[in-house]
Amino acid sequence: EVQLVESGGGLVQAGGSLTLSCAAAGFTFDEHAIGWLRQVPGKKREIVSCITNGGRTYADSVEGRFTISYDNTKNMVYLQMNNLKPEDTATYYCAADLNCGGLIAYGVWGQGTLVTVSS
Repeated sequence: EVQLVESGGGLVQAGGSLTLSCAAAGFTFDEHAIGWLRQVPGKKREIVSCITNGGRTYADSVEGRFTISYDNTKNMVYLQMNNLKPEDTATYYCAADLNCGGLIAYGVWGQGTLVTVSS
């Protein structure tokens, strides 16, 4: 059973940086996709970034500012977020599934961590 636990959220000023971490238990990177989603109340969930053995993908809104990485030795996935903007404010979730496309509908999610970017 895959279990995901996020950490690293908080309050940051616009232009600042944060790194989110996700501890992944019961997860085999070679067989799965793992990524970061975010949700603002009243809005649709958005896949921010996803990583597989085949590469990384990013939403257009974060391309060039966010970097996803995975540490095989620790079973940890990270999201380095730079040049944060107020519109990045959301609850961020770590999620895993067989492929990136299934993260929202079928993925296993963590409990989420709140990121608030002040202007």
